[in-house]
Amino acid sequence: MIILVMGVSGSGKTTIGKLLADSLHWTFSDADSFHSSENVEKMRSGNPLTEADRTPWLQNLQTAIKNWLQENQNVVLACSALKDSYRQFLLVDSNLIKIVYLKGSYELIQKRLQERQNHYMSATLLDSQFHTLEEPLDTIYMDIAETPQVIVQNIRTALGI
Repeated sequence: MIILVMGVSGSGKTTIGKLLADSLHWTFSDADSFHSSENVEKMRSGNPLTEADRTPWLQNLQTAIKNWLQENQNVVLACSALKDSYRQFLLVDSNLIKIVYLKGSYELIQKRLQERQNHYMSATLLDSQFHTLEEPLDTIYMDIAETPQVIVQNIRTALGI
């Protein structure tokens, strides 16, 4: 199974994803590591990615997902997956891929981004992230105002694992 933990930058995808993977003894992967150095530099300089920038990234992610499924690997993947079309592209098997949406207020996420150190995604891109976000309709929603431990337990309960 693959659990795709999605949300805007600063919603806690990496923190929750790592904790969830550790609690399940699964592999953790961060979709950020699939970006080209050009994409990372673009975001670091405060410029949002274009669809053309995202296409190779999404293709690399889809390939990785297919490989994990083929190899019967259990993976927690932290990925923004802001648009429905991105999620549909990555959802190569809806029986084996579950999406968890980390939802939070703009104000809370903005505060988190301002406090964050050593990350290329700047707080100035938050408006772009919220503008791009198409909230998923049929998925597991988690309120990021909860503690990470509570969120992980709620995800496990919702998925029955």
